[in-house]
Amino acid sequence: MATPPPTRHTTPTPAAHLLTAGPPHDTSATPPPPAPAAQTPTGSRVPAPAGPPAPPAPPAPAASARAPYTGPGDPPPHALRRPRRATPAPTPHIPDLTTADPTTAHGRDARVPRVLRAPCDLRVLAGVLLAVVLLGLAHQARPVVPYGDRLVSHARVERQAGSGAWVARARGAAVVGADTRTGVPRWRYARVGHRPVAVLAVRPEVIALWDDGLLTDTDGRSVRWHRALPDAAEWLPSHGGTGVLRSLGHGMLAVVAPPRVTAYRMADGDLRWLLPAGPSCAFRPEGAVRRGAALLIAQPCARGAWTGQLVALDDLGRITPDRTPLGNDLPGHGPNVRA
Repeated sequence: MATPPPTRHTTPTPAAHLLTAGPPHDTSATPPPPAPAAQTPTGSRVPAPAGPPAPPAPPAPAASARAPYTGPGDPPPHALRRPRRATPAPTPHIPDLTTADPTTAHGRDARVPRVLRAPCDLRVLAGVLLAVVLLGLAHQARPVVPYGDRLVSHARVERQAGSGAWVARARGAAVVGADTRTGVPRWRYARVGHRPVAVLAVRPEVIALWDDGLLTDTDGRSVRWHRALPDAAEWLPSHGGTGVLRSLGHGMLAVVAPPRVTAYRMADGDLRWLLPAGPSCAFRPEGAVRRGAALLIAQPCARGAWTGQLVALDDLGRITPDRTPLGNDLPGHGPNVRA
């Protein structure tokens, strides 16, 4: 007679086990429950073979350190790490140049380092030196005076001659003062681009009239003054300088031109008086004659009596019976000066 198969009985899970069990977790990571003990034909229980012990459950991480995870199973380790916070780039410090003090580190020194200012300082210094050199060259190249004067004194010849007399003559484009004994030039006076047309020597002065109508006075050591004749371009090229320069005595010079006679004080070139020619008349400088203290000048006229065609002059002007001259003395000199 066959023995009936043994009946399996499932042992219910006690309630105390449910109360002491931990929080529910994923069953995929929980080991299976032990198999129930098998019963022998006699009804005794045979214990099931014991399996490997279940590993202890890892401690649950803190809620603040665990990142949310929605996938199946335990989250991977990188999901549990706290994400690194990006470090912001440092903001460069830009000083306020509008209110910065130029004497502090936030002023001029901060925005223009010394290493960068050194080339600028060198360029400024080089520019200043170049300007000084150019000014020196311009000073050497400019004329002695604005009239283009060139006065050369032969010091060696003058020392050898001592205080001997000299005579001035026009030689080419210059006025030359030559020694009266040897004829050696002692000084030379010229003007750039011009030549003298008349020379009058009244020791120690030398008066020269130039082709541009300029009147000059020199003593061989310096040019004392310059005067420009009026309307010289109208008559000087055609007439020339013959008889134009006349000495009136007492330090007065007469410049006889066809339209007028002008008188200058030789000491300083001051214009003292002026005598114009009469209507339809003109002076003839080459026909002037010296008679005592008077200078007689011919004044031909188209109309008029012959007596009016001769004019007598002296240092005070035209000689007439009822004239009242003002005099030609220097300021601070003369008979009317109060002591």
